[in-house]
Amino acid sequence: MSGSFAIGITGGSGSGKTAFVQQLASYFQESDICLISQDNYYIEREKQPIDENGVENYDSVDSIDYIQFARDLSRLKKGEGITRKEYTFNNPNCQPSVLTFVPAPIVMVEGIFVLYHRQVVDLLDLKVFVDARDHIKLKRRIIRDKEERGYDLDDVLYRYEKHTMPTYDRFIKPLKEEADLVIPNNDHFDMAAEVLAGFLQARLVKLKQH
Repeated sequence: MSGSFAIGITGGSGSGKTAFVQQLASYFQESDICLISQDNYYIEREKQPIDENGVENYDSVDSIDYIQFARDLSRLKKGEGITRKEYTFNNPNCQPSVLTFVPAPIVMVEGIFVLYHRQVVDLLDLKVFVDARDHIKLKRRIIRDKEERGYDLDDVLYRYEKHTMPTYDRFIKPLKEEADLVIPNNDHFDMAAEVLAGFLQARLVKLKQH
């Protein structure tokens, strides 16, 4: 592999992956970390899988352009910069911007399917699974989807029952056994983030010596 270290952070929807990534990144200089989210690799809304009621299923394993996701991750690990249009789901209040990702010694990759697609997994040096109880994940999802994606409560609950939980039980939960680290996040993850940051800081020193 190249001179970068890629850490994949996954878990069920609402487990707190993004918050964990943000706190972990706060221990580092901006130039030392590149954050890349699977959320910006959803295929176009018009091409999303739909359920029997015609509702787009963003929790399907087929909802992600994992080939491009893996290609961009590979380029970052090789020291190449990339750009990607922000994915705003169906929120009309969000104006998508062009995101620029600059290569860095540590690449953090976050998303629910980060450990599912083999093309992506093969590029990871460390695999982390953030876990939480189902009712806590649902509460977080309700808040997030209302604020960030413009979904009302009925829509959130429908998607959670019909899409999120079936996908989690079948495709995501089993991946916990393949993770190098499992981090409980029912209340907080402060100590876990600090411990992992210490490991990554030691790895960063080694990377800068080469």
